[in-house]
Amino acid sequence: MNFKTIVAASLLAAFVTPAFAADEFYVVQDVKTKKCTIVDKKPVDTTTTVVSPSGTVYKTRTEAETGMKSVKVCTSN
Repeated sequence: MNFKTIVAASLLAAFVTPAFAADEFYVVQDVKTKKCTIVDKKPVDTTTTVVSPSGTVYKTRTEAETGMKSVKVCTSN
């Protein structure tokens, strides 16, 4: 019985963990084109920079879209 419980808990964790990682959105600006976009992973390369106020992490894409409208460098293009 303990083995079945461990297997069930492991399977549950395997399916639930990716769902937690999917709720992060960032407003970033391309360094060359100065165009703003929304991404679901924090950029690690130097081709884009996070332009959200104070590096804000948004929970939904809709929040990120609203936040992008308030960022000056995104609205001045």
